[in-house]
Amino acid sequence: MSGLRVLKPGPLSLLQDAGRHGWQHQGVSPSGAQDMHAAAWANRLLGNAWGTPLLEIALGGVELLAEVDTCLALTGAEAQASLDDVALPAWSRFAVRAGQRLRIDFARSGQRLYLAAVGGFPAPAVLGSVSTQVREELGGLDGRGSRLAAGDLLPCMAAPEMRGASVPWPYRPDYRATPLLRVITGGDAVEFAAEQLQSFFAQGWQLSPQSDRMGARLLGEPLAPPSRQWSLGVSRGAIQVPPDGQPIILQADRQTMGGYPLLGWLHPLDQWRLAQCAAHQSLRFIQVSISDAQADLREFYRFFRA
Repeated sequence: MSGLRVLKPGPLSLLQDAGRHGWQHQGVSPSGAQDMHAAAWANRLLGNAWGTPLLEIALGGVELLAEVDTCLALTGAEAQASLDDVALPAWSRFAVRAGQRLRIDFARSGQRLYLAAVGGFPAPAVLGSVSTQVREELGGLDGRGSRLAAGDLLPCMAAPEMRGASVPWPYRPDYRATPLLRVITGGDAVEFAAEQLQSFFAQGWQLSPQSDRMGARLLGEPLAPPSRQWSLGVSRGAIQVPPDGQPIILQADRQTMGGYPLLGWLHPLDQWRLAQCAAHQSLRFIQVSISDAQADLREFYRFFRA
């Protein structure tokens, strides 16, 4: 199979899908796309099924040479993209012909872009997923967790030209705005002093430069967490509060067990918004009920998984 030849891989470009589920009891994190909203739109623009493998591009700086006539879609962070130096519209699908060069510059806002192809980028499934987990050496093009490198071939199928289409602007997040992120309180929240919970929601936080695909670290006025004597299984979006009082929000490549007290969980749709925040981004939080979060998530899945 032919596809897209990698000329410049960018700082961190990873093959991802909807995640590696059902293996947490073996200590394997689900991984998957950091921003499932942008990833889902990229696949939907091409008529791909939910979770079809695509490329997650951190920051940009990618250049690819088409070796096949096909159609692609690009969503996510705001970055100038061009095909043979002709600018491409954001959050859109477009046709490419063999010999053309796709260039994606570094992002002006947001952190991750998602490049999808008709039928996806096939790769060997490891534990039921092609998602790249660099730390655990799982998934990716080689099945061993390798990031994209110059010279790699992203295989994809030939496809007839599709008419251009873009995601309507009301459905595109404004990555420059200060996000108000919704939190479902729970876990050890009842063990926190009332003033500590109030402090978490009342103050503004910053995203630490030490954040990554494993966890988003917050910087602000430290909280005083309660003690806990045992570790428990954790999920994406869990808000841990370690002894230094600076919360950590678990991301796609999180660990599967944790011993720090949990203040609650970030709303799933806002986990994906957080994935697009840059270091030092200002963040604020607000409480949401679990029933409201479930209703939002059901609506999301009805649209993208229909």
